[in-house]
Amino acid sequence: MPHYLIQTAYTPQSWATMVEKPQNRLELVRPAVEGLGGKIADAWLAFGEYDLVAVAEFPDNVSAAAFAISVAGAGSVKAFKTTPLMTMDEAVAAMTKAGSSTYIPPKK
Repeated sequence: MPHYLIQTAYTPQSWATMVEKPQNRLELVRPAVEGLGGKIADAWLAFGEYDLVAVAEFPDNVSAAAFAISVAGAGSVKAFKTTPLMTMDEAVAAMTKAGSSTYIPPKK
């Protein structure tokens, strides 16, 4: 199943709610991911531009996009980024395929 890096930044209101009532968001979000045929591999609280970083599996891009849209539509995050991840075997296959590409770069 394809893997995705998910990065989320909470709104100030979401942080205020979690400070008032601490909660494991991973366990609360898991049913939404599983309902789309996905699985959360793991997640971490992060410092910086994004507050939560997770690796999840989804059956396809449509399911991953559906999750992103549902989270964004709920209004509890100010940023949500999904990055498709490739295995090393897939990366080597892509490099091999690129070697046979007939792409012609722009000329000055």
